Amino acid sequence: PLFHIHGLIAAVLSSLAAGGSVFCTPGFNALRFFQWLSEAKPNWYTAVPTMHQAILPRAARNPEQLAEAKLRFIRSSSASLPAQVMAELEATFGCPVIESYGMTEASHQMASNRLPPGQRKPGSVGAAAGPEVAVMAPDGRLLKAGEVGEIVIRGPNVTAGYEKNADANASAFAHGWFHTGDQGVLDEDNYLRVTGRLKEIINRGGEKISPLEVDGVLMDHPAVAQVVTFAMPHDKLGEEVAAAVVLREGQSASEADIRGFASTRLADFKVPRKVLILDEIPKGATGKLQRIGLAAKLGLG
Repeated sequence: PLFHIHGLIAAVLSSLAAGGSVFCTPGFNALRFFQWLSEAKPNWYTAVPTMHQAILPRAARNPEQLAEAKLRFIRSSSASLPAQVMAELEATFGCPVIESYGMTEASHQMASNRLPPGQRKPGSVGAAAGPEVAVMAPDGRLLKAGEVGEIVIRGPNVTAGYEKNADANASAFAHGWFHTGDQGVLDEDNYLRVTGRLKEIINRGGEKISPLEVDGVLMDHPAVAQVVTFAMPHDKLGEEVAAAVVLREGQSASEADIRGFASTRLADFKVPRKVLILDEIPKGATGKLQRIGLAAKLGLG
């Protein structure tokens, strides 16, 4: 959607600035994607992970359009792309998937993996590609490679502040950097891995759990097509781990199956106590999964 900074800057303005052309659809529709692919003959497209995941199951039904597609690359941004989905996209379309990291306050792009022969690392959102990117401790100290903290940015494409919101400015602009609210870690190559939104980290009786870590494990289950892990209220622990999943077409699995699978790969306190199997996971207006408030939406609040 063009009211979303990803659509407006990453898709439209970047293409026009490079002298390219843009094919605008009436909106996202996975059922019509392959028809549009044949009609537009694009050399790349960009989308949020939930859209990529909706496209993949329909690829097998559109072999002619898929064979004709000449994509140079596929781009993903605005939320973490599961490594399993990245691998499936690359196998399906026969081109590299470039995962990037962006937010409105940075005029979208902050970090990106590189096109071959440059480096791209599944599970990483890449190296700085616009502003400076660092990881910071709560006391303002910049952390070294391998240390987990809050992702901070600074540079000419970062907003100077929020209008008429002094409290937000005081918390977001500190120690000379803009604080993204995301938790992450840099590796030795300065490639960034986002480990979650700080406000989405599940606090189970003092144990901190990254929903993205649980997502990654559940996505390895052969019947799971899509997953979102979130906090649900617990009267003694404060929060408990829950997950909503969508199964692959033609596959079956029970809540007990999925919890049993998770228990062989996660510490017990990280295993979802509740797994809801849904036809579709509720999304926000921009197509992104919303962890906060999901428990109440699904009747677990």
